Amino acid sequence: MKNIRNFCIIAHIDHGKSTLADRLLELTKTVIGKDLQAQVLDNMDLERERGITIKSHAIQMDYNYNGEKYTLNLIDTPGHVDFSYEVSRSIAACEGALLVVDASQGIQAQTISNLYMAIEHDLEIIPILNKIDLPGAMPEEVEDQIIDLLGCKREEIIRASGKTGDGVDLILKAIVERIKPPVGDPDAPLQCLIFDSVFNSFRGIIAYFKVVNGTMKSGDLVKFAATGKEYLADEIGILRLDMEPRKSISAGNVGYIISGIKTSREVKVGDTITHVQRPCEKAIAGFEEVKPMVFAGVYPIETEDFENLRASIEKLQLNDASLTFQPESSLALGFGFRCGFLGMLHMEIIQERLDREFNMDVITTVPNVQYRVYTKKGDIVEVHNPSGLPDQTLIDKIEEPYIRASVITSTDYIGSIMTLCLGKRGELVKQDYISGNRVELIYNMPLAEIVFDFYDRLKSISKGYASFDYHPEGMRESKLVKLDVLLNGEPVDALSTLTHIDNAYGLGKHMCEKLKELIPRQQFDIAIQAAIGAKVISRETIKAVRKDVTAKCYGGDISRKRKLLEKQKQGKKRMKQIGSVEVPQKAFLEVLKLD
Repeated sequence: MKNIRNFCIIAHIDHGKSTLADRLLELTKTVIGKDLQAQVLDNMDLERERGITIKSHAIQMDYNYNGEKYTLNLIDTPGHVDFSYEVSRSIAACEGALLVVDASQGIQAQTISNLYMAIEHDLEIIPILNKIDLPGAMPEEVEDQIIDLLGCKREEIIRASGKTGDGVDLILKAIVERIKPPVGDPDAPLQCLIFDSVFNSFRGIIAYFKVVNGTMKSGDLVKFAATGKEYLADEIGILRLDMEPRKSISAGNVGYIISGIKTSREVKVGDTITHVQRPCEKAIAGFEEVKPMVFAGVYPIETEDFENLRASIEKLQLNDASLTFQPESSLALGFGFRCGFLGMLHMEIIQERLDREFNMDVITTVPNVQYRVYTKKGDIVEVHNPSGLPDQTLIDKIEEPYIRASVITSTDYIGSIMTLCLGKRGELVKQDYISGNRVELIYNMPLAEIVFDFYDRLKSISKGYASFDYHPEGMRESKLVKLDVLLNGEPVDALSTLTHIDNAYGLGKHMCEKLKELIPRQQFDIAIQAAIGAKVISRETIKAVRKDVTAKCYGGDISRKRKLLEKQKQGKKRMKQIGSVEVPQKAFLEVLKLD
């Protein structure tokens, strides 16, 4: 066990984690020849296309140092704030972390938040200055920032380049020398922590685990603590580029188990695996439960695909434990699910994965956050969906979730970023100068305001230099109203939203204008209205398609034309009574993409 090292790589988006992982795999000859490609561990097409890591990936390497053979278990983690739950799970399975900082960009928001997460778990931090080969690199300045943040010595920081491979051998030495081997007793009762799982259509569910105590052998009878179900360990092994079966895996190591589990509910991330004959006394304290930030309804385009969608979401949840869902129904869209996501990028990725991996065409409703409604009777109602809001006359007050947002930027963009945050109802808490011309702005903001386009606008204002991270900060009372969209007086529940009273007029006007462009004209006028309760705040009218019924009247008396027009008027009136407005799917999707 003294020759095992478990470590993860943490950094802000695009600071070169996956490229550095490639060099480590290349130097230890774990991946050779034709398997060696850029971002070896990013095995999803989506990750390669977007150049981001979505899933944490574990892989085992062998490294010879001073004549001894060491086993290094590496976990490459995502950098985007929406995937921070993946990072927290990786950190729970490690004893050390490589903190990678881009030499041309310096320390950014996600660097700090991932670092604090690692320090909370008592991980040994190895600071690495990456991309030193870039012409814009500022190694001295960025080293000063790292020393301020970590309080380490200058000689402890390793300068490296994931592209050219400089300094990678020093990183491997530092991993062996500085990171402590895992603690655990190979002879104690078995205790394994599940930190990830995937679904394989041939082998069932494959769970990835770290052995904390004891030894697991192939063919053992094991049980999962959370569900109490018992299984036979058909195959266990370690994670290389492919899975490699082993006869046994003992304390401190990381591996996988295949036991023919078919239903996804039986495997929970953070669960403990133990032996049936000699169980451990108590389960390992797993991870904190994930708190979804953004809620949206996901509906199948064809109603009969509802059960397929349920199966697809369950399989996806195995691989992405931060996705939560429960069934719901809507008048306009039929049966579907109310899903909880960690952010807008997370929601977009889940939609893409449903389409690519499971061939599911889905519609997503307007994303919103979770509100807490206090009624006049003293009850508290959790509202995820505007249609679940009690009647306005019964509501005493509504609370919405707030976040503590941290924005790190260069001083040139402070003015425009402050304007953006104030426009999103933000309150400045403090402003710290990190170094030279870099400043950290800390704001308290409503989560609902950053859900839509805050991140995109922040990036465009700061030409890509500002970085953003946030943490939940509790609930606060707000003046919120329910905005309904009515078509010919009928509310469309899929388009209703909860919004702050100051934003309601602008949002209502925008939605009406957008729908006017998208809904096809009918034989009668269609009134599109945005309303708060009984008060209409905006209206657009789609004019009827007119048939010229008088075309056949040449000359003659005007009364003949009038007679025909009267007849047409009667028909239109009757149609309006029975005519319902068809809202095309495209219109839903476009309106939901509101900027």
